[in-house]
Amino acid sequence: MILEMKVPSPGESITEVEIAEWLVEDGDYVEKDQAIAEVDSDKATLELPAEQSGIITLKAEVGDAVAVGEVVCLIDTDAAKPEGASAGADSTAGSGDEGAGTKAEKDLAKDQEKAPSNNDAKASQPAQAKETYASGVASPAAKKILNEKGIDAASVKGTGKDGRITKDDAVKAVPSMGSPSGASRGETRSKLSMLRRKVAERLVSVKNETAMLTTFNEVDMSPIFDLRSKYKEDFKSKHGVGLGFMSFFTLAVVRALKQYPAVNSMIDGKEMISYDFCDISIAVSGPKGLMVPVIRNAENLSFRGVESEVKRLAIRAREGEITVDEMTGGTFTITNGGVFGSMLSTPIINPPQSAILGMHNIVERPIVRDGAIAIAPIMYVALSYDHRIIDGKESVGFLVAIKEALENPVELLMDGNEQRALEL
Repeated sequence: MILEMKVPSPGESITEVEIAEWLVEDGDYVEKDQAIAEVDSDKATLELPAEQSGIITLKAEVGDAVAVGEVVCLIDTDAAKPEGASAGADSTAGSGDEGAGTKAEKDLAKDQEKAPSNNDAKASQPAQAKETYASGVASPAAKKILNEKGIDAASVKGTGKDGRITKDDAVKAVPSMGSPSGASRGETRSKLSMLRRKVAERLVSVKNETAMLTTFNEVDMSPIFDLRSKYKEDFKSKHGVGLGFMSFFTLAVVRALKQYPAVNSMIDGKEMISYDFCDISIAVSGPKGLMVPVIRNAENLSFRGVESEVKRLAIRAREGEITVDEMTGGTFTITNGGVFGSMLSTPIINPPQSAILGMHNIVERPIVRDGAIAIAPIMYVALSYDHRIIDGKESVGFLVAIKEALENPVELLMDGNEQRALEL
């Protein structure tokens, strides 16, 4: 029986995917549930598992855009597994037809069909110019011009008699852009994945369709450093996750969103939609590019709950297991360029959201504390927002609220009892 494998729907609103990579070759024997391809949608890269065991026939090439529901391969479920062949390895089994031959023989036959005959090759060769002592030799006037330009005569094709380099050839000659040392200056081209193309489209549309503005502030991270130093071992021992910065920032964002609900809103045509819940998107760098999974109802989570969810989503994103549903529906985004060493940035809003918080690296800097100069771990933070629905007063107040919570976490994020807040 020949099974037609069709592209499943990766999620709502997705109508097509792109074949990113075939993990098997045409004619291979595949096992049921074996990953046979990676497909890109405009939201994520997903694996396509074999629906049954058998010999596979590919019906799409890498880079092809395939509509959801379209056939991408055939699986001959009646074919027996070749002896000694492992799933995904080259198989010498044909389709069962007499005289079909091995895959290697078929490929060789195809190459021989494509190869031109000796007569064809000779016929296609252009007539070569007559070679004489004058070929490639510059005339005195041409030689002077080439020397002034620093051009080697051997790199110029002469148009004069028998290939002689004329004065006109020298005048038209352009110096090579190659490296003086002869180093390689090659270039390669590769097609952008559907995910990367969609990200590019969304980023450009945000810049063009929103009134985006960024405001900045700085945070003294000393209180958080002290808490992490004091409780991180007990926290990890009890909960199995580290006490990182994301839980502090996420809960500080939740507090600020409650104070400034316009930041937790979106524009829909001529209406503004405001949410009474906080679904916080967190930017995670994965093998296929930037992923933005969502922490649902962060307003109901504790420090342990946030850290556990951040770890779970980050692992799924980095292992390519994240789903479209897990990256859809956030109301506010946090991105941390500090993990890559960024000191300051103007993050781009994640549409259709109206604001994004940018975290950066932590550097010891001189500050004024109680009238004296002190050295403290400082992080610059940035808030990019859509000025169409968020005013300057709200944006600055929102960022100040985050700063206040991070610089006084025990009182503002832990209700004055850090051990109870950390569930120790």
